[in-house]
Amino acid sequence: MAVKKKKTQSLKIRYNAPVTLTFSFIAFLVLILNQTLLHGLTQFLFAVPGRLNFLWTNPFNYLRLFTHVFGHAGWDHLIGNLSFILLLGPLLEQRYGSAMLLLMIFVTAFVTGVLNICFFTTGLLGASGIAFMMILLASFTNIEKNEIPLTFILIVLLFMGREVAGIFARNDIAEFAHLVGGICGSLFGFLTPEPGKRNPPRPEREASPGRGTVGPVRNAKQQTTGENDGRESFTK
Repeated sequence: MAVKKKKTQSLKIRYNAPVTLTFSFIAFLVLILNQTLLHGLTQFLFAVPGRLNFLWTNPFNYLRLFTHVFGHAGWDHLIGNLSFILLLGPLLEQRYGSAMLLLMIFVTAFVTGVLNICFFTTGLLGASGIAFMMILLASFTNIEKNEIPLTFILIVLLFMGREVAGIFARNDIAEFAHLVGGICGSLFGFLTPEPGKRNPPRPEREASPGRGTVGPVRNAKQQTTGENDGRESFTK
């Protein structure tokens, strides 16, 4: 008697969130290279200078307005930011799409970089603003028209309130970048609808030349086989 062997399904590792994972790998690689082979890499290319050191004639400074989010001061700094990004990024990427999340990251990086060179004399690096952007954006789950989620209010009070209090403390943390990132995430949540809500499906209709009524559009099989009921069909 032959015995059938039951097929076992093999587990595969899937690159499920390309923007989030690529962002994390780049930040990880930058820190590794900075501490091993290319000392000074972070300060050279992945940290935006302050107001007094920003040279408008240096083309690398304009690149740093975007790349500063990949630079980190150390492992604690990196792990702290990636903990939030890897947790929230895949959910946001699935909800809004990879292209939209990438745009949000670039906009947040650019805004924090520009504000730093305009108002602060110290340099800026790290993905803390991106992490706070994702925290506030993730609180907009199931947002409806003319409604503000209570989770959003609580997140603002807890995270943003802590950053406001930290402004008055003497430390090397850029609380303003956290606040700006949170503001960007809030604006993205209010202004960016989820893909399913951008273009709600509309039923296809056709007009009847007789009385002006509308009816369902016939399928392709009816049209190609010559079935005709005297009505002209069109796609609206």
